[in-house]
Amino acid sequence: MSELEEAMHFQIKCIKNIPEPEREFKFHPRRKWRFDFAWPNNGLIALEIEGGTYAKSRHTSAKGFHCDCEKYNTATILGWKVLRVDSKQVKSGQALEWLEKALNNF
Repeated sequence: MSELEEAMHFQIKCIKNIPEPEREFKFHPRRKWRFDFAWPNNGLIALEIEGGTYAKSRHTSAKGFHCDCEKYNTATILGWKVLRVDSKQVKSGQALEWLEKALNNF
């Protein structure tokens, strides 16, 4: 797990009204796609931490972006609500706020 994922998991564990997530959750029956954090029994909520958004990385390359579109659009078609966050949103607490709102709307 990345440092960002560990930081996010720590934040989640500190909030009593957020259930423990499944980590590295395989959401597709045939593809190897995984979510960083998932709540399959709480409204099909997923949280993806997009690392490397402020530097050159797989997520910012044309091919990486294309593959991410395929993954996230397929997840949406399957009924998942995917929250995508970056490092600044994790560190500021914004990601946790969005997650709480998503889970409370379930």
